[in-house]
Amino acid sequence: MKFCDKDFLLSTSVARELYHGTAAGQPIIDYHCHLSPRDLAEDRRFKNLQEPWLEGDHYKWRAMRADGVPERLITGKETTPRDKFMAWARTVPRTLRNPLFHWTHLELRRYFGIQTLLEESTAPGIWDEANRLLAKPGYSVRGLVERMNVEVICTTDDPADSLEHHQAIAKSNWRVKVLPAFRPDNALRVGQPDRFKPWLRRLGQASGAGADTFKGFLKALAQRHDFFHSQGGRLSDHGLNQMPALDCTEKKAAAIFAAAARGKAASPEDAERFASFLMEFFGVLDADKGWTKQLHLGAYRDPNTRMAALLGADSGCDTIGDFQQAAGLGRYLDRLDSKNKLPKTILYNVNPSDTYLFACMPGSFQDGTVPGKLQYGSSWWFLDQEDGIRAQLDALSNLGLLSRFVGMLTDSRSFLSYPRHEYFRRILCDRLGTNVATGRLPDRRDWLTSLVADVCYRNAKNYFGFPA
Repeated sequence: MKFCDKDFLLSTSVARELYHGTAAGQPIIDYHCHLSPRDLAEDRRFKNLQEPWLEGDHYKWRAMRADGVPERLITGKETTPRDKFMAWARTVPRTLRNPLFHWTHLELRRYFGIQTLLEESTAPGIWDEANRLLAKPGYSVRGLVERMNVEVICTTDDPADSLEHHQAIAKSNWRVKVLPAFRPDNALRVGQPDRFKPWLRRLGQASGAGADTFKGFLKALAQRHDFFHSQGGRLSDHGLNQMPALDCTEKKAAAIFAAAARGKAASPEDAERFASFLMEFFGVLDADKGWTKQLHLGAYRDPNTRMAALLGADSGCDTIGDFQQAAGLGRYLDRLDSKNKLPKTILYNVNPSDTYLFACMPGSFQDGTVPGKLQYGSSWWFLDQEDGIRAQLDALSNLGLLSRFVGMLTDSRSFLSYPRHEYFRRILCDRLGTNVATGRLPDRRDWLTSLVADVCYRNAKNYFGFPA
């Protein structure tokens, strides 16, 4: 085998047959990402390779900083796109054994047919060839997406978002379905009234009802949830350090809300109580509509306050947190289950020490109503690399049913990230092929091909219940 050839990561004949015969041809359902709905609606055309490849990819930014690249060549507004690309090209040979080295060359191959290894000496030719192709028909945002056989994209959207771009996409009758996902993290920011108060005004304007009272606030959130559903939304998403463990009555939540709306920051304890009340409220909304709730837990966000002040959130400075997860998560799921209001739920961990905890927890709340109702989710963020993917597959296989897994997602802001699905599929097929080669699994090709097709596509298609 050669680097990034057709049998990349496929170490056995069974793995190669499973990948090329089954996995490779499956459509992609990208049920969680951060792609721009506006770019999709407007079918943005990129002026050069830096825009789709480096403009918002904080994975690459982290690597460049680690390589000693000055910030002006990473996010600087006065630096030319070509200079930023050349800085990345100089970094690429330093990323050997980092997943970025794999992703970079898969992306060059799959989108542009470029098989040359990227380094400083080859960068000018790669820059010119990619830019030449980006100017051609079929290389706009929609063309890039279609090239990867994508069927569904679920973006990440605030309850106060208008969803006007989703509506425009729907009216265009584009063959790729683009749906919103409800991300109400701003509703929990009672400890940050400088952010919470302006957002409340936006929420009230979006819902058409006042959100300045607690009852109005809950009504506005429910109305926006209804609106997202009418636009095809079938998933919610929450990014939390850990699930809140403190109890909170509606009366107490109302008092915390009123103080924050006046500009008084809630204490950490009151903020946790408020989050506990709202997360239960959101869980009931999801259950009543048959939605899927995604819980992304454990990231330690913005530890570098200087960089956060300079660049804002999502700039490549977040890291893995070591928050306690089991008690709060178990309590939350139990509270909803005891009311018969536990929705389909996907759990994602970012700390590898929590891998078996998150793989095990779903088994305590499966109720036989939906296959894989609670899911241990795809390897996420810092874990979406070869070791992390293999660890997730192994933990899920050991403690649950790999056959019911809804598969990979991109979690990306880049339109050139879809080869990550290929990366996952190759690793999945390699794991199964190796198990057959070592006698851990029988060579029942009917069972194996069915499992691969299910995990790569069919499970997600059946699980999420997207509108026709």
